[in-house]
Amino acid sequence: MDKRQVIGSWLAGPREALEDAGVDLGYRGEQLGLPEQGPGSIARPGRRFGALAVDWALSLLIAYGLLTDGNSQTTGNWALLVFFTLGVLTVGTVGSTPGKRLFGLRVISENGGRVNPLRALARTALLCLAIPALVWDRDGRGLHDRLARTIEVRG
Repeated sequence: MDKRQVIGSWLAGPREALEDAGVDLGYRGEQLGLPEQGPGSIARPGRRFGALAVDWALSLLIAYGLLTDGNSQTTGNWALLVFFTLGVLTVGTVGSTPGKRLFGLRVISENGGRVNPLRALARTALLCLAIPALVWDRDGRGLHDRLARTIEVRG
């Protein structure tokens, strides 16, 4: 194997290396019975990060404006509590946070129905820990989604 191929496979990532080796991985969400594109397909990382940024900014704004006196450390702590509360209440009731709604995303359970409020609580708690959200499977689901048995899809 040429050194350029080795470097290229490392830069492209494990998915492309497996596809080059002849392993058929299918599309993201195929194993979950979701469509490849359009409504109901797995949400892409760009939209997910955008929705997360909007929700975090909204939480910071609420914490700064209503709960703290401008102390940055206190604002950050309150913002995390507001973010947690926002996530549990909105995902557990309507299936999406304001940021997810803005980016056309929603959270569903693995069986396709609404998210149980207890699962929304577990999902949001794991999301607040950050590490589970940074570990993804081949379908693009974070560990927090896998453990809570939820899927973030396009609306």
